[in-house]
Amino acid sequence: MDKSRPKSVSVTAADVALKAGVSKATAARVLGGYGTVSDRVREAVTAAARLLDYRPNELARSMTTGRSGTIGVVVGDIENPFFSLAVRGISDVARRAGFTVILINSGEDVDLERAAIRTLLAKRVDGLIVSPAKDHDVEHLHEAIRSGLPLVLLDRGSETLDVDTVIADDRHAAENITRRLIALGHRRIVYLTACDTPDHSFRAVEDINTGSVRRRIEGYLGVCLEASFIGMEKWVKVGAVTPEKTHRIVSEMLQSAQRPTAIIASDSIIALEVFKVHRQLGLSIPEDVSLISFDDADWTSVTTPPVTVVRQPVYDLGAKAAELLVDRLNGKGRTARKIVLETEYVERASMGRAP
Repeated sequence: MDKSRPKSVSVTAADVALKAGVSKATAARVLGGYGTVSDRVREAVTAAARLLDYRPNELARSMTTGRSGTIGVVVGDIENPFFSLAVRGISDVARRAGFTVILINSGEDVDLERAAIRTLLAKRVDGLIVSPAKDHDVEHLHEAIRSGLPLVLLDRGSETLDVDTVIADDRHAAENITRRLIALGHRRIVYLTACDTPDHSFRAVEDINTGSVRRRIEGYLGVCLEASFIGMEKWVKVGAVTPEKTHRIVSEMLQSAQRPTAIIASDSIIALEVFKVHRQLGLSIPEDVSLISFDDADWTSVTTPPVTVVRQPVYDLGAKAAELLVDRLNGKGRTARKIVLETEYVERASMGRAP
C-alpha cells in the first residue's frame, strides 16, 4: 500500500493508471476484467493496484460491463445439511469464475421465495440458481426469465420452465430401496416427508409440490404396485416439517396397532427424529423397525446401529448448477439442459428382515 496516501482517500482507477504509466481506459479494462491488453500492461496495472490497495467500485464496474459479478441463490432451508453442502458447491465454482454468491433462504415458502427473487433482481444479480418451494407455482421465475436473467433449477425441476436443471436420480433410488425392503419381507413401509397438504393427508402424488420428493414417492408406489401391494398411499406420511411434528407423527405410527415395519425418511433431519423416537419408546432398529434415510449426514454413520442411507451427490448438484449458469453467462449453450446425477445406496445396519 502507498503509505503517502491518506487512508481516508479512496484509490481510483485513475490513480492506478497514473502509477502504472498507462491510460485510464487501459487501467479500467484490466481492473474490470474486460477487453484485451498485453500481458506486460496487465502485470503493471495489477502491481500498481496492489501497491495502492485499490478496491474496485462494484457499482461503477457494473455500469461499465453490464454485470454485477454476483449470482443469486435461493434454497429451501439453509439449516438442512443438504442445502448447506449444495451451496458450498455453488460457491466454489462461482468463486473460481469470478462471481460472488448472494444466498437467501425461502423456508420452503413460496411467498418468501417471490420476495427473495424480487430482492435479487433489485440487486441486479447476473443469474439465479433456485430450488423452488413449489414447482407448479413458479410465475415469479417466469418473470425473471422474461427479464433476460439466466436461471438454473437445483434439485427440483419444473415442467413449465424450460431452463437448465440439475437433479438426482431420486425415483430410481426410491425404487431400489423399496425393492430391497420388500425382498426382506416388509409390507408396512412408511415414506415420511416434510412436504405437506392442506389436511395433512396424502392421497396422490399430485399432492406433493416438491419435485424431488414426488419422484421418490412415484418410485416407491410404483414398486409396491409391481408387488401387488394395494392401497400403499396410506403409508405415505406428510407434514414432518419440524422436529416436534415429526416426533408426534412417528410416535403415533409406532404405537398404533398397525405399526410399520420400515420407515424411509425423506431427509436426514427427519431420520434423526425417527431414531430418537425409537429410543424413547424402547424399540430396536432394525429388529422392530428398519430405518433408511435419504442424505448421508455425518451422524448416520456413528449411531448404534449406523443408518442405511441413499447418498446423494449433493456437492456436485450445486457445483454442476453453478457450472451451467456460468456457461450461460459466458454465452455457451442454447437449448435447456437437464442433468441427472446418480445416487449411491450405502448399506449399514439399520435395515433388516421384517419382524
